[in-house]
Amino acid sequence: MTPVKFALIGAGGIAQSYIQAFEGYPHAKLAAVVDVRPEAARALAERAVCPAYTDLDALLANGPECDAAIICTPPNTHEEIGMALLNRGMHVLCEKPFTLDSASARRMIEAAGRAGVLLTMASKFRYVEDVIKAKSIVTSGILGEIILFENAFTSRVDMASRWNANPPVSGGGVLIDNGTHSVDLMRYFLGPLADVHAIEGKRVQGLPVEDTARLFVHSTGGVMGSVDLSWSINKEFDSYLSIFGSQGTVLVGWKESKYRQQSSRDWIVFGKGYNKVQAFRDQIGNFARAIRHHEPLLITAEDALASVEVIEAAYRSLRESAWTRVA
Repeated sequence: MTPVKFALIGAGGIAQSYIQAFEGYPHAKLAAVVDVRPEAARALAERAVCPAYTDLDALLANGPECDAAIICTPPNTHEEIGMALLNRGMHVLCEKPFTLDSASARRMIEAAGRAGVLLTMASKFRYVEDVIKAKSIVTSGILGEIILFENAFTSRVDMASRWNANPPVSGGGVLIDNGTHSVDLMRYFLGPLADVHAIEGKRVQGLPVEDTARLFVHSTGGVMGSVDLSWSINKEFDSYLSIFGSQGTVLVGWKESKYRQQSSRDWIVFGKGYNKVQAFRDQIGNFARAIRHHEPLLITAEDALASVEVIEAAYRSLRESAWTRVA
């Protein structure tokens, strides 16, 4: 397969993981790096052995020809950058949260449709090998009817000086930040979500956004889900996904994943846990192969829109203290 040439827009923390994923990967090549901070752009470009730019217009006007771009900038910039890239006929992989509201997500999807290019949301956990294996186990039916889905993304992180806790930039707090991963995973396992109820916990970091929250969900198929999100506590769980069926349980963990059927006393280990580089590499690989028409996208633009709509409903629920229908 002819390598797909990528531009990386944004040279912050998440971009470091993409650089690792590109290294040694034969089907995708990093051709340019863009960041408004010259030193950050140069440092990342030196590692990738490609040119650096401090302005997206300069890349589009004078840079190397790229097939696709990865947007790694703060969420409030996603639509403007995405539209510029899409209108130039470039395929776009946009980091989560995809956009701050569903209207902007729809505008990006419409632009991709007009340009005839692919648009998708980056959501690393969907590419974790153990998550994909767990989905196969659930789909096989050996756990019976799925009754309950539980997820926890909790860790102590000082967010005082990070854009993730700046409402005009981030769109909210831990609910939109970590919760976007949770929503995407729930939809992957349970299908469309019908309604949500979000509850905020005690704020201990003095942030203008929620630093701890709990999200309750019903899928359209009647499965109940709960999600714990926090930047201020660490629940110390071995597993971040627990799926309970009428005939068994599957646990997806940080270091090990396993399942057990009700008819058996023994757990069966099927995975070695979370591998960040593998997840990012497979994410880039799926996008590159989809561009070359070798396989379908694992996360579609419609999936990205659906995640934004669920998060929107969650914030309405948070304000109104009530169960809220998903658009």
